[in-house]
Amino acid sequence: MSYKIIEKLNGYTLYTSRVGKEQFFFTAAVNPQVDDHDVCRDIYRHVTEKIHQENMHMVLERIFGNLDAETQLLEARRQGIESGGESPSDPFTFIQGHPIGSSGLAGIQIRAVKPSAPDKIWRITHENEPCGQAWRRNDTTYILIQNIHGAAATGDNSRKAQTERMFDRAMSILRDQGATYRHVVRTWIYLEDILDWYGLFNEVRNEKYHDFGLIHDTRDDRRIAEKIYLPASTGIHGINHVRASGTMDVFAIVQGDASCTEIIPITGEKQNSAFRYGSAFSRAMTIREADATQILVSGTASIDEEGNTVYKNDTRAQILKTFEVIDALIGREHAALSDIAKATVFLKNARDHELYLKTLDECGLPDLPAVVVQADVCRDDLLFELDAVATLDRS
Repeated sequence: MSYKIIEKLNGYTLYTSRVGKEQFFFTAAVNPQVDDHDVCRDIYRHVTEKIHQENMHMVLERIFGNLDAETQLLEARRQGIESGGESPSDPFTFIQGHPIGSSGLAGIQIRAVKPSAPDKIWRITHENEPCGQAWRRNDTTYILIQNIHGAAATGDNSRKAQTERMFDRAMSILRDQGATYRHVVRTWIYLEDILDWYGLFNEVRNEKYHDFGLIHDTRDDRRIAEKIYLPASTGIHGINHVRASGTMDVFAIVQGDASCTEIIPITGEKQNSAFRYGSAFSRAMTIREADATQILVSGTASIDEEGNTVYKNDTRAQILKTFEVIDALIGREHAALSDIAKATVFLKNARDHELYLKTLDECGLPDLPAVVVQADVCRDDLLFELDAVATLDRS
């Protein structure tokens, strides 16, 4: 287990998880029926003060809230960061994750690192726009790029064309950093109206992964799906501020000759590889570093070994099945559900929120560090999905 702090503050709960010696996750889960502007400002002030005091640097920032409140929330973000002693900067990802029981803000996820020297961390830009952060430790380069979409001012803006450009743009940015898609360990993909075109999205992603050298022959590769290197991933409903068909965050790791970092895809325990039914991602990805292990768990739902939805119309049973699958995944690294350092919960129906909280208590997980949003999952009969990072201290 890694070091955790849980703070019940005015209008929100802040979970701070330290990973090894130099990495931190902050998860701010907003209470229902609160003043979103004030809470947003206080979250950023509180987290920024912690980052400033510990000489950390923010490398990932994801906000879940209603787009109608985006202007007010980003102004509150600016005020909070400045009052915490820093200057606000891009990039960040703002996704319309409907809050449960309020109108504006659902929660905020922040990742920070403590670089050993100023030149060990840098901002990534593409076409003169900030799009990510990178840092180096122990002869390993870590690359996080955010809010990558394929919307264009002119030309073909079909969903297929936008998705192709989204993946091509991500590859271009990675190449600028000395990486390729073979170095990608995790993606977070938010699709507008996912239920209308998730099949088309999977077709385009498969084509791009073929172009990038991850997939060779689709039919043959499906027979050996568990042996193929594919990034872990979340694919979920989410609307972005430019109203692109989809937007994506990408995490890549490039190992140097002296790197001791290990990268191990997990294709599944209770579930087989998703690629067997056309979705090109691994169930989880293990990152073993000298001082910590991280298990990056893909978006996980109530699906059996054959890829079928189980426990239709039973939210509680779907939640328990999801926890069972994740527990088996992270158990390969001797981790437990209590070792989850950061999570996102997606509920198809807001009315299931109380049931979700009750089920957490039943499972002994009352303080799961998760932002909870209302969103469609990739199938209409899936009522619950969770993605997570579980961590173990090895220092």
